[in-house]
Amino acid sequence: MNPQGERWTAEQVLALAPDATSRTAGGKLAAAGQWSGAGAHGQAVWGLCSGSGSKPYQTIVDLNGPGYRCSCPSRKFPCKHALGLLLLWASGEGGVPGGGEPPEWAEQWLGDRRERAGKLADADQGGG
Repeated sequence: MNPQGERWTAEQVLALAPDATSRTAGGKLAAAGQWSGAGAHGQAVWGLCSGSGSKPYQTIVDLNGPGYRCSCPSRKFPCKHALGLLLLWASGEGGVPGGGEPPEWAEQWLGDRRERAGKLADADQGGG
């Protein structure tokens, strides 16, 4: 959500893409049929995207920052999976239901991010 508590627009999501190829590939992944276990709660959006491997890619976006994590091998940030998930969420068409709690793999990453942010804040204030 943006600071006003609204979903992002597709334009806001696409502005995060590292290049035109990623924008195009992310757009192709912005379909509910590509995703399972998708959800959004607070400042996080997550889901599992079927890909070329035997396991779906675990994709999570922390809307604060934003920050991204995906189990795909891409070196681009955000990767096409994160872009596709955000585009699906931004569309508001039900492909990413709100409420619920993040799965364990997503919660672990979010917790690690919060911990690092706390340590950085403490260091900035001279407390660490």
